[in-house]
Amino acid sequence: MTNPPFQELGRNVIALEAEAVAALADRIDDSFVHACETLLGCRGRVVVVGMGKSGHIGGKIAATLASTGTPAFFVHPGEASHGDLGMITPDDVVLAISNSGATAEILTILPIIKRMGVKLISMTGNVNSELGQQSDVALDVGVEKEACPLNLAPTASTTVTLAMGDALAVALLKSRGFTEEDFARSHPGGRLGRRLLLYVKDIMHSGEHLPLVHEDTSLREALLMMSGKGLGMTAVVNADQQLVGIYTDGDLRRTLEQGVDVYAASIRDVMTADPVTTHGNRLAAEVVQLMRDKKINGLFVVDDNNRVLGALNMQDLLREGVV
Repeated sequence: MTNPPFQELGRNVIALEAEAVAALADRIDDSFVHACETLLGCRGRVVVVGMGKSGHIGGKIAATLASTGTPAFFVHPGEASHGDLGMITPDDVVLAISNSGATAEILTILPIIKRMGVKLISMTGNVNSELGQQSDVALDVGVEKEACPLNLAPTASTTVTLAMGDALAVALLKSRGFTEEDFARSHPGGRLGRRLLLYVKDIMHSGEHLPLVHEDTSLREALLMMSGKGLGMTAVVNADQQLVGIYTDGDLRRTLEQGVDVYAASIRDVMTADPVTTHGNRLAAEVVQLMRDKKINGLFVVDDNNRVLGALNMQDLLREGVV
């Protein structure tokens, strides 16, 4: 086959599935509201079950629910009838996915679920099926035809089911008042988690790693301090250990351009006074924007009395994935 037929086939699939998803909007009705209320009232977890391709979609729906404030996990219905059914408690809600509504492995575990008094929500292409009839809420995810030209491989139907799952998850997210910070707490290893949960005090250099000199220190000694600590800057403090200035690699270049005698000058004569600072309880993501706005590569962390507690540069933020 040449490229044009491939392109045409691909576009036809996208168009058909987009049409199927668009038609789903008309089915966000009272049943959808009832499903949301049932899930919000769940005192346990949402247990998602599904076989085959529906199972793969169910796993993604469970993951989306769990990461957006609704505790959920996936159970394979074939394994459920061989012991995994013990994972389900009376406080849970089961979300069963079956396009036909007649998946044998799901129907097998329904009597146990019903006997436990567990609420059952189904996503099915046939709400009049046995699964649909036994459900407390049946959500219609039927499609007129699959994108597969044989009308056999689950394609449009799985896309529509996934969209319905996303609709449930987002509706619940909004109802719970779920925030970016809540999302970050369930993704501490991800970029968003680092951006939203990492504070300056968590990554700043402190103690013996802190470059610090007195304002009467010679420029030569200050340069040795900068070289030893490796941050490309040093804080300059007064007798009360309060920050009065900063000296950086950039300041050194300017000092040399001005012809200043490095061996004779005092750090007080060449430092930048009243430098930009931050506090330890500030989010690292905020400091990134501050440094960009001020066009600086590093700054010092101070307390309420302007005493130096730590140091931070752009490399630290890059290393932690905040930038």
